[in-house]
Amino acid sequence: MLKKLFAEFFGTFWLVFGGCGSAVLAAAYPQLGIGFAGVALAFGLTVLTMAYAVGHISGGHFNPAVTFGLFAGGRFAAKDIVPYVIAQVIGGIAAAAVLYLVASGKTGFDATTSGFASNGYGEHSPNGYALGAAMVIEFVLSAFFLIVIHGATDKKAPAGFAPLAIGLALTLIHLISIPVTNTSVNPARSTAVALFQGTWALQQLWMFWLMPILGGIVGGLVYRFLLENKKAV
Repeated sequence: MLKKLFAEFFGTFWLVFGGCGSAVLAAAYPQLGIGFAGVALAFGLTVLTMAYAVGHISGGHFNPAVTFGLFAGGRFAAKDIVPYVIAQVIGGIAAAAVLYLVASGKTGFDATTSGFASNGYGEHSPNGYALGAAMVIEFVLSAFFLIVIHGATDKKAPAGFAPLAIGLALTLIHLISIPVTNTSVNPARSTAVALFQGTWALQQLWMFWLMPILGGIVGGLVYRFLLENKKAV
């Protein structure tokens, strides 16, 4: 179990540092900036690379919504949910702390004013989307993310390609929803940067726990009861 928790810690660290780091450090420059598409790809690449690196150790969740969704799908034990989620949140916070140290090396940087890649709705949505729209998109995308994860890791799926499918799915999710919420679908990612933003991000954090986890659970249940073929080949 300890090795599994370390794998979840490092995987979530890489996701937050790579994904949020690309948003904080590399997205906004006029000529060199990677833009929204680059940030979306960065998030997908973090999951893809760490799924190959440590997925065989812990299952490669790196996300409380994935942990709850895999439990709902019958793929994960209830007794391991809390340790996994704690490891994920700590890994995310550690990554955000390192990112904060790096970003603070630039004169004028302010995590509160810049938003520090935090997730938000209403006036804190990148494109001004209201709470209802934010709740719907976080729920739907989290549900489909879990459907992809369950399908790609099914014993009957092509072997060795699951990290690629999951990483590309997360890239697509970000391409869709960065303008709406800055894309969470991951409570650990949202919590990590919200702690350093320190004001509105913490006030809105509840939604980025509630909807991804609910969506993940529904996605796991959909695959388990409507899509999974349990008959012997």
